[in-house]
Amino acid sequence: MRPSDVAATDAQLVVRAQAGDQAAFEVLVRRYLRSAYAVALAELADGRDAEDAVQDSFITALERLDDCRDPAAFGGWLRRIVRNRARSVRRREKVRDTDSLDSVLGAKTGNDPGRDFERSQTRERLQVALATLSEIQRRVVLMHDLEGYKHREIAEDLEIPEGTVRSHLFLARRALRRLLGETDTEHDDE
Repeated sequence: MRPSDVAATDAQLVVRAQAGDQAAFEVLVRRYLRSAYAVALAELADGRDAEDAVQDSFITALERLDDCRDPAAFGGWLRRIVRNRARSVRRREKVRDTDSLDSVLGAKTGNDPGRDFERSQTRERLQVALATLSEIQRRVVLMHDLEGYKHREIAEDLEIPEGTVRSHLFLARRALRRLLGETDTEHDDE
């Protein structure tokens, strides 16, 4: 990290990160890590889940950095991502009509010594399975199951009909279950 990075504004760092400067994004991560964790922890009340939500949120922020319309408002934009991600995690903890990816993969909650290793293995299996989906199916299932978007929101974001979103989600989940060795029992909710 350069001394000038510490003095740089969020807007300057975002513009540099959008241009591919990894060091600039790392400064943003350091700058907002504590507040992002506080937001996630407030939503989830579990430190490990909050850490996971924050990590996933920074990945999402990096992938969607070009969507940040006002680089000077990066902090608020990031906090919305964190809040949405944390809410998505919290929703998955509740009993739902639709099996989430966590339940499909048999993810466990609680204090389990092998949890980190199991999550690592699960993520690897999931990444391989996701890579077999079409780009649109992958985007739909990630937006819905991981980021917590509603069908309507996905349709608006991807500029496709809501029924098409539901179809892609159904097909993506069915393919993931098949690839991950699960039975094809499908329900759908918002």
